[in-house]
Amino acid sequence: MHAIPFLVSFITSGQLHGLGIGSPLGEVDKAISCDFIDDVSRSGLSLRRDYGFFEFSFNPGPEWVMANCSIALHRLAWGSSMAKEWRTRMQVDFPQYLAWDELRDVLSLAPGAPSLRVTDQGGFLEYRAAGANTNVSVIVSDDHEERGPSLGHGDVWSVSMWAAAPTQ
Repeated sequence: MHAIPFLVSFITSGQLHGLGIGSPLGEVDKAISCDFIDDVSRSGLSLRRDYGFFEFSFNPGPEWVMANCSIALHRLAWGSSMAKEWRTRMQVDFPQYLAWDELRDVLSLAPGAPSLRVTDQGGFLEYRAAGANTNVSVIVSDDHEERGPSLGHGDVWSVSMWAAAPTQ
């Protein structure tokens, strides 16, 4: 699958490979078969799982439950090895750069496409689909006009979903 339909599904449903806010860590382990690094906070009150350009945050309880998932597309600008692993193991093909115009055009045609609230985040525009608890950050800074080891003007920086309320 190409990244754009994958991201459209993520934005409209708030689901990633069947996972959503409140999914337990065991379900994440079953659904995602890529290498990762775990980072538990010193207080033991949060867990961050980093898959390279995918990152999950978990809250404690009887078991760890997902509170946030971010797809950090900006990390792909300087290397393709992370995308290669995701393509091989998860069958989703991410490009080195993804223009917001391309993603927005396909998103606007999707059944149940959410309305997006736009806010200026100082160098980024954030498009938030509150119903699905997702947002898309797009570079708008003039410091990033051309693509290279960084994204260019109008490229998607990240797409994420978050818990609207604590997940405990």
